[in-house]
Amino acid sequence: MKKITQMLTVLAVLGLATAAMAAEGGAAGYNIGLAYAAAAAIAIAAFGGAFSQSMAIKSALDSIGRNPSAAGKITTPMIIGLAMIESLVIYALVIALMLVLKI
Repeated sequence: MKKITQMLTVLAVLGLATAAMAAEGGAAGYNIGLAYAAAAAIAIAAFGGAFSQSMAIKSALDSIGRNPSAAGKITTPMIIGLAMIESLVIYALVIALMLVLKI
């Protein structure tokens, strides 16, 4: 009985596979996959950018808390670093938009 059930399952899967291969509409799946990839890229870039910015600010404020007289020397490099981190997220956004709009 078990072998008959397995055999019928295999035949059903093979029968559905041939119907799926004969169906049209592969381009729509490509566009949906592209949209998901762009969304994932933005999500990962935003998470990475937010996490690294929070770590940079935490480190800068830690340093300023230990040595308040060095606040001027720490603030400028921190802001430059935050701008560079944010630019990477913006680059990910531009690339995702280029993928979605097919430029």
